[in-house]
Amino acid sequence: MTTTLTTLLRVFDETNPHVPLLETGDGSRIAQELASIGVRFERWAADAQLAPGADQAAVIEAYRSSIERLQHECGYRSVDVIRLERGTPGTEPLRKKFLDEHRHGEDEVRFFVEGRGAFYLHVGSRVYQTICVRGDLISVPAGTTHWFDMGPDPEFTAIRLFVNPDGWVANFTGNPIAQAFPKLDA
Repeated sequence: MTTTLTTLLRVFDETNPHVPLLETGDGSRIAQELASIGVRFERWAADAQLAPGADQAAVIEAYRSSIERLQHECGYRSVDVIRLERGTPGTEPLRKKFLDEHRHGEDEVRFFVEGRGAFYLHVGSRVYQTICVRGDLISVPAGTTHWFDMGPDPEFTAIRLFVNPDGWVANFTGNPIAQAFPKLDA
């Protein structure tokens, strides 16, 4: 996971998924735009070098101080890691599950420490496509409709924090809007 990747925000009208109203890679502007809809976005140091095949315990240990800071600040009780390397078999069903619009009963917090993934936030009549890369922290507020795309051949590592020890629990909306928007590698 050595490719240089760039954070990107595109804002669309929900009725026009092909022409962004805004497109920016400026971290301050991204944080400002997302804050206007209640989403926390920050750039953090993600400088630990993870060994190929590093397991969840190794990733958590490498970023323990960042994790503990968030736990203390926000009351998160559960932490896990999702790590997918290029060529991992069987990722298509997982991708498909995340691509359906849903919401959660608690904030969805991700700290990307390798690779990239795209959150699509459906707020009012707008869709905010946020491509997160290494060093990006995003916290999508509870109840915010969204979906996530990890791409057709995912390559990312994200630390996930939860208040609910059961972890990721989605309530799917049934809205097909996600199918209209460009995918991560489109």
